[in-house]
Formats: sequence, C-alpha cells, structure tokens
Amino acid sequence: MSRSENDKSVERTESYGIRFKSKKKDPPPETPESVRRRRLIILSFWIVIVTIGLPIWWNTTAIYRAKLPLNQMTDWANGKVCRPVFPLRISIQTDTLSVNDAQNLVKTTQHALDDLNDFPAHHLRLQLHPSNNSVTANDFSTGDAQEVALIIRLIPSTEIKASLHPYLSVLDIYYTSKQVPAGSSSSSSPLTAYITNQLRALFSEERALISHLLSTSNIEQTMEYRTSDTLNKWTSHTMKYSPSYHLTFSLFTPTSTPTSWPISSALETYIHPLLKLLHPISDFSIDTQIQFYASPGISGPILRKEDLSLFINAAEWPLSPSIGGGPTINFIIFVGDMEVDGGAKSWLIPQWGGVVILSPSEIEDLQPAMLIFAKQLLSLLGAPETGSLPFRLQTLSRVLSASLLLKASSTLGSLARLSLALPSIAIPRSVADGVTKSITSLHAACEGLGGHKGLQHARSAEREAEKAFFEKSMVGQVYFPDEHKVAVYLPLLGPIGVPLAVGAFKEIRAWIKGKTWTL
Repeated sequence: MSRSENDKSVERTESYGIRFKSKKKDPPPETPESVRRRRLIILSFWIVIVTIGLPIWWNTTAIYRAKLPLNQMTDWANGKVCRPVFPLRISIQTDTLSVNDAQNLVKTTQHALDDLNDFPAHHLRLQLHPSNNSVTANDFSTGDAQEVALIIRLIPSTEIKASLHPYLSVLDIYYTSKQVPAGSSSSSSPLTAYITNQLRALFSEERALISHLLSTSNIEQTMEYRTSDTLNKWTSHTMKYSPSYHLTFSLFTPTSTPTSWPISSALETYIHPLLKLLHPISDFSIDTQIQFYASPGISGPILRKEDLSLFINAAEWPLSPSIGGGPTINFIIFVGDMEVDGGAKSWLIPQWGGVVILSPSEIEDLQPAMLIFAKQLLSLLGAPETGSLPFRLQTLSRVLSASLLLKASSTLGSLARLSLALPSIAIPRSVADGVTKSITSLHAACEGLGGHKGLQHARSAEREAEKAFFEKSMVGQVYFPDEHKVAVYLPLLGPIGVPLAVGAFKEIRAWIKGKTWTL
C-alpha cells in the first residue's frame, strides 16, 4: 500500500472518530413535572421524620426527672436548717429538803453548770422531781410526760458520796446536813459543787462523742474539738451503723470434742435480754455453729498481742462476712489451753467481733464468755465504756440520733449535687417521695433530739435518704456517659440521614441556582 493510501485511511479513521464523538448525546433534560415529583418525595420524607419520627423518638426516649427540693437538701447538708442541740432534763428528787431549799439547790446548781458549759449543743436542764411521781424502769418521765435523762436522788448521810444505780438511770448522792445551802442563799454550796462535778464527769464522754460527730460535719461549733485516746478507740472499734445486724456465735475446737455446748440457754439468759434493750436502736438475728478440727492461724501456749490479728483462720473457718441485709458480728469461742501474753483469754477485733478462749472443762459454763460477748457487742455498737447499762444505752441512743441526722443530711446533699452534675440522669418519683419523707423525718428528729422519738425519726430519715440515693434505676445511669448514646444512634441514623441530607442539600442548591435574581 502506498503512502498516500495510508494517509487517506488515517484521515478516514480520524474523521470517523470525530464523527463518533459528535454523535454522543446528553441525557434528556428533566421535565418540570419530574423535578417537582422528586422534590415532593424528598420533602415528604422530611415531613414524616419531623412530624412523626422526632415526636415518637422524643416521647419514647424522654428522661423523667422528678422535681427535688434542691435548696432544702443543700441547706440540710450545709447545716443551715438544724443545729443539733440536746436539752437533757435531769430531775432532782429531794424528799427530805424543804421546798425553798430544794428550789435554791436546783437554781444554784443550774447556774454552776451554765457557767462551766463550753459546749452549747449539750445542755443539762435541772428540775425538781414531783413528789407524787415514782422512779420506774420503763420510762423516765415527769408529771408532764417529758423525757428525763437522769434522776438524782438526794439521800441524807454522814458523808458525801455518789452511786449510779446499776439497773436504772438514777444517781444516788449522799450528803450531810451541813452541805445543804440556805433557802435564800445565792452562793454555791459544797453540795452544789459536788452535784455539778458529778454531772460533768458523768456526761463528759457523751459530750466528747457528740462534739466529734459535729466536728466531722459542716455544722459550725464554738467548742474546740480535741482528740483523746477514748475517742480514737471509739472511732476505730465502732462498726458502721446498720438498721439490722446478724450475730454469729461459733465454737471452734481443734479436736472432735466437745460435740455440744449449752449455747441456747446461755443466749436466752445473757444475750436476748440485752438485744431486747437494743431493739429501739437496731434489729438483731442470731445463729450458732460448731466447727471440729479447726486450727487457728497461729498456735502456741502464749499468744503475743501483735499476733492476735492472725489468730482468725479465715481461709478454713466458715465465717460468712454477711448474712441477710445487715453486717455480721462474729463471736468465737475457741477450745484450747492458751492465753494472751499477760494472762488475758479474750480480745476484741475492731469492727468485726470478739474471741474468747476456754479450756475443755469450761465449756459447760458459758456465763463468763457471754458476759464478755455482751460487753464487746456494746463496744462494737459504739456505747460508752463508763456508767451503768441503762445510762450507757441512753447515751448510745443520743449519739446515734446525732450521727444518723448528720448522715441523712449529708446523703441528701450528695443526691442534690448528683442531680445537678448529671442533667441527663433520670429521677423516679419514688426518689422525690423518699426525699420528702427524709426531710420531714429530719425536722421531727431535730426537734426531738435527746429522746426516743428523736432516734426513731433519725433512723427513718437515714433509711429514706439512703433508699433515695441508691435507687437502682439511678445507679446504673451514673456510669452511662453521653458518648455511649452517640455510639448507639450513629450506626442507625447514619445510613438513613446521610442520603436524605445530601438529597435535600442538592435540591436546595439547584433551586437557588435556577432562581432568577433581580435587583
């Protein structure tokens, strides 16, 4: 083929290519009807989403937040509503003195107490005991049914001395006739000074405990708080308060004997009467057990005090840490010939229980062990160490009233801060009802501090506040951040929302471009 023919073929090929490109056609323009139809479809999707989808989503995912009295809750937590005051009424029984001498004695003693009082939250108020009202063991009340913390009986004698009744909150003070102040005298007498010193010494531990509680709260106090060995011991030994406790009495023996022990009769004689007295404070349940071939964590005839914490063999001994709703207090009798360095055969384990070591011949008589366990139980519950049993229980009741009132107030403050810090957390109606009940009980407890009703209202306030704070539906949401919601919604809404948003954007842009603008 000649060159001229090749050139002609190339020209034809190029001309064909140019001719082919010129034949490519653009898609036919959309008719106004199709454009309007497409825009209506996109608009209908958005109308359905906005008018139906969003309301349904909003109503089904809306968080119900019951209205809480946040200002009142914060005021209680900051100590602005109630300043705990214990007006303790002390009745003086003076059957052998004349009315004028008795009134003058009460007046001068009251002045002496007020002058020495450096703790305004703890008031001792003296009054004359009515002559027609006898002292009873059930309730200490005067003729006007007001609760009395202590009754002082003045008894003539040849010497001055004081004796606290072992079964009643009664202080017997023996005096001589020369120590009685004259009816018109306003100066202090030896009997006045003696009664004042006895009362201050008797209530000193209670003042220290209440002062310690107030020092750890947000309530301002004028008394300077000072730590002491007694307070340090009380704070380290006392268990956290609970409405109920479970008592476990265990007998551990390294051999197969003894096979039985008279625990039922011992509990009925020595423990149940004490638990009956403690019933206004907490509820108690009891169980017993025997464990054979039980070896302690440490052995030897003499146990060093620094090794007592290793005596409990927690790995092998069946000691449940908690049975039921309340904490467990363990009381253990170990059968063996050993003693603590110094001769003691019992010791207290702070915030846990107590241990008593008995020889095999002492198992049949559990009276000494039960008396030790009763003393240890009172110590674990926070009762003072001095005074008679009724007086110690009354002191424990007043200290717990203050403790529960402060704890309930602090819990309400924590709940208020939680609701403000997490706006998306749900607050059920039951929480609002619990807060209302707690505040109502707090007011009643604040007015009745120092009496049995004050303790009951304080227990109710603490129970309702704890129940509201630890509501199950709220606790789970505390640990549910907003990032989790994004992770849930994005895979669902992304495939639907992106095409709709892009389509709407394109149509709006095309509408803007196609619109004629005139100036």
